[in-house]
Amino acid sequence: MDKMIVYVDDLAYAQQQLAPMVASRRGPDAPAGCWIVVACAPRMTHRISKWVSHSARENWRAKWADKFFGALLPWLTSKGDTAMPVLAQGPLAPLTEKLLGEHPGARVLDMRRPKFGQDLAPVTDAQPQRETTSRWAVPGAVAGMGAMLVLAAE
Repeated sequence: MDKMIVYVDDLAYAQQQLAPMVASRRGPDAPAGCWIVVACAPRMTHRISKWVSHSARENWRAKWADKFFGALLPWLTSKGDTAMPVLAQGPLAPLTEKLLGEHPGARVLDMRRPKFGQDLAPVTDAQPQRETTSRWAVPGAVAGMGAMLVLAAE
């Protein structure tokens, strides 16, 4: 049985990224697979967290996870694969080590949607991270276009 640990945070993005893998697993002679789906709930802003209690935040995370897993798991298990839902809490690298200890030989896939201006936490200690000197790195084409607009305005 092929086991995969998949980190996801956005339903549409995860389905788009996983569709080729799920389609390749469909077939009469394909062995059943096991998906360990780790949902990473969206973070609450600092302003919201000041006004919401810890129990209310945990209830919101649980409701979000139920809705998320209710939509993703039937899609993954429609052709005989199994899926195990896990809601991530805390750093992801120790969770990955724990899951790899429980499921030796599993592959780890990071299918979280990238966000502009925000670096995602690594899911394993060996995951390469982009080395950026600035958190708000601006692509050269955008900077050049801004300079052209300033010159055109004068």
